[in-house]
Amino acid sequence: MDNPLDSSMAEEIKEALENNDQALAASRIQKYLEKVNNIPLNIAITGESGSGKSSFVNAFRGIDNRDERAAPTGCVETTMEVKDYHHPNYPNVTIWDLPGIGTTNFPADKYLRHVGFEKFDFFVIISDTRFRENDVKLALEIRKMGKKFYFVRSKIDNDLQAEKRSRRDFNEETTLAQIRENCIQGLQKQGVESPQVFLLSSFDLHLHDFPLLHETLEKELPAHKRDVLLLAMPNISLEIIKKKREAFRGQITFYSFLSAAGAVVPVPGFSVALDAGLMVTVVKKYRDGFGLDNESLQRLSDSTGVPLKDLMAVIKSPLALQNISPGLILRMLTQCAAITALMTAEEGFRLIPILGAVVSAGLSFLVTQKALNIFLDMLAEDAQRVFKKALGLDTSV
Repeated sequence: MDNPLDSSMAEEIKEALENNDQALAASRIQKYLEKVNNIPLNIAITGESGSGKSSFVNAFRGIDNRDERAAPTGCVETTMEVKDYHHPNYPNVTIWDLPGIGTTNFPADKYLRHVGFEKFDFFVIISDTRFRENDVKLALEIRKMGKKFYFVRSKIDNDLQAEKRSRRDFNEETTLAQIRENCIQGLQKQGVESPQVFLLSSFDLHLHDFPLLHETLEKELPAHKRDVLLLAMPNISLEIIKKKREAFRGQITFYSFLSAAGAVVPVPGFSVALDAGLMVTVVKKYRDGFGLDNESLQRLSDSTGVPLKDLMAVIKSPLALQNISPGLILRMLTQCAAITALMTAEEGFRLIPILGAVVSAGLSFLVTQKALNIFLDMLAEDAQRVFKKALGLDTSV
């Protein structure tokens, strides 16, 4: 992960292992991983009635508007109180659907206190037409309070359809540029300096400016929260899948150290069982992060209209199609000759006093590191194929 603590933590763990202090190493690794995997991210979504706030909340979470867990949508204001919606795979990520400022009797500053602005990492201000006085007052107040905000012009698909029906010389890029420029000029006239407006459709996040919005958030969030956002993002592009793969890869060293710490126990088969259990936990994170669990695939099928069986047909790894268990992990490990050789050597060295424990720990590190890299690449490639299938593209990776 992009976190300056990573290198120093790795050195501390390495030093503990070199000093044969496995308990200290394991403790620090566990503490670090628990902290990293539970960093909270709170995103506030606001805008006037009918602007598409709730649809955006649902789309960001990868949930269809018809899902029972979805934020309620409608043409009239359906959000009267602050409502939190947790990400289905990352409960530490919360999207907050706020009532439109126009539906309250509070001025902008009191509105922010009313909704509890301190807990939010950033605000997304949504409009489906032009940004109005209330939107601007809220943005300026958010800036005054030291928080980030982003203007999102929603329902772009409706505008494009209307323009296409009414103009013989319709050009999509020209229309999008005009909408963006109109929004920017309107905000500038109301006192917002250098506004950036993102055009999107909650029904087609892979189109228009949603990837640009993510890139902007990625740059402006604190380093320790960037990967939290990344892993919670729906797979809107092959680039997002690539970034997720690298974020997961950044943690493999820590899981490998954890494996090495358990390898010094001089009990035959202990390290293998420990490694398999550890890998089950990690591989499940990969599967869920890439949206390859059954619920995520079903949600993707519902939102794209591509049958679930067609999405599953392009998946090649049993890690995505079968229940991830220690038995499955061990079967897959034994299919790789290099890993099998390392595991055999590890078990042999384990029984040699003192020196054997050191060598065994190193071998266990290598087994876990190599296996997790292989499993990660398998699932990332499956995620690419599923993404392409959902969009009707060539599914060869």
